[in-house]
Amino acid sequence: MTDVVGSVAQLSVYPVKSLAGRTVGAAEVGPAGLAGDRAWIVVDPATGERVTVKASPAMAEVVATGDGEADAATLAAVLGRPVRLARAGAPQPGAAAVHLVSRAAVDRAAAGEVPEGCSADDPRANVVLDLPDGADERSWVGRTLRLGEVEVHVTRTPKHCLGVYAEVRSAGTVRTGDPVELVGP
Repeated sequence: MTDVVGSVAQLSVYPVKSLAGRTVGAAEVGPAGLAGDRAWIVVDPATGERVTVKASPAMAEVVATGDGEADAATLAAVLGRPVRLARAGAPQPGAAAVHLVSRAAVDRAAAGEVPEGCSADDPRANVVLDLPDGADERSWVGRTLRLGEVEVHVTRTPKHCLGVYAEVRSAGTVRTGDPVELVGP
């Protein structure tokens, strides 16, 4: 039994952690999430330390192109110091494969209804959903969804941002406009 509960409004890939995302019309989704998502980190070449948006907020405005050299050069210019990109390691504990948020949640946050501990500035979600009035993705924790060819299991609400986190149960392609279906009870 499936129940259509909305549609995929937007897909975003964040090739470099802490940088702005790129909107895509379709994405391949595997066990680790959307292909190419958060595959790189920014590193200080002198210390080897990771450079994050918390310490360097200007990073959030840079959209990664996927060209490591060009992205590093743009970041160096924005930050006023040399940086390099390095492959991200294994996902951090607690990190989810897919981050989903509804436009309604973003709108509620803009109106001042922000869950405690969340930042409404930039949910940095991979999948933005259009849901009918009154629907709330937070009610899906523990449920399985189908997004196009992809099946995900919603595991929890994030501590620091809007929406829900999900693990990939069945890989495939998801596209803007695909239906969002609740699968099973």
